[in-house]
Amino acid sequence: MAEHPENYEDVTVYGLDEDMEEKLLLAHNECTFIWSNKEGWPVGVIMSYVWRRGSFWLTASSQRARISAIRRDPRVCVVVTSTGSSLPRNKAITWKGTCTLHDDDATKAWFYPELAEAIMGSDVARRDTFAKFLDSPRRVIIEVTPTQRIGYDGAKMGKATAEWMAAQAKNA
Repeated sequence: MAEHPENYEDVTVYGLDEDMEEKLLLAHNECTFIWSNKEGWPVGVIMSYVWRRGSFWLTASSQRARISAIRRDPRVCVVVTSTGSSLPRNKAITWKGTCTLHDDDATKAWFYPELAEAIMGSDVARRDTFAKFLDSPRRVIIEVTPTQRIGYDGAKMGKATAEWMAAQAKNA
């Protein structure tokens, strides 16, 4: 029987395993991207991403507020959940990280097709058209290099809870 605490004060024991994290990051293409504004307030938006080369890769036009914020303070956060993916629900990964902005042709050459395929799937015409739309004059590519991980697997918590409840019923 899995050990179960008397309450849910510490859920760190229900961490997401690294192999499941990798599956989650590759199965999904949508995250919550969080940065700090000029006043220090956290702000977040839903963005598309690809997980490649050990980093999160996203894009936005350079006149967006988040790009100015990243230039001011490159510390950000990326949150991905399994909801909406092919994986079971109640799995999540949060990464604190630092941003690097790219606008070079070499990065655009591999990133735009990768993101287009992640969003549009295998339809070549849609994928190629979307990649062309991405290649706009003010667009930058955001690379988030992970620095601190917080993972959660609700299935582990559910299993431990069910086992604890069954043991309590048996002892009653």
